Amino acid sequence: MKTFKDNEGRTWTVKVNISTVKRVKSLLGINIFDAIEKDLIARLVSDTILLVDVLYVICKPEAEQKNVSDEQFGEGLAGDVITAATTALLEELVDFFPEAKRQVLQKAVGKYRKVEGLAIEMAMKYLDSRETEKKIEAELRNISASSGNLPESSESIPTL
Repeated sequence: MKTFKDNEGRTWTVKVNISTVKRVKSLLGINIFDAIEKDLIARLVSDTILLVDVLYVICKPEAEQKNVSDEQFGEGLAGDVITAATTALLEELVDFFPEAKRQVLQKAVGKYRKVEGLAIEMAMKYLDSRETEKKIEAELRNISASSGNLPESSESIPTL
């Protein structure tokens, strides 16, 4: 069982077993077994709302004990907590499956993490490039020309 702490300081236990799989399928129509043969991991990693819904359903018995609604649960998940919760869920999913399937899932999770890291690196390089800065300056000049409120040169634009 993996745990994460939300922004309200509540600790949540992510426990995947057959009962959890049935509950997720019943309430969300999502088959946890799709983590192996379909695109469930990609969907969870790329769709934060789906991720939080799945986490809530997994943690539902604990949430009911704590008197926490699905809305309150979601309100406690933002920023780095989402990363921690994602990690807890992915690790618990890996641990749930038998050895042979676990190896496949570990490899898939590793690939998604690698791709995510590369995407972040590419985005940072793009944002740091002089070309991007020139595009932003050109857009600011276009806005300035139509509104008359912005400075004409980048020297008079404060850096962030």
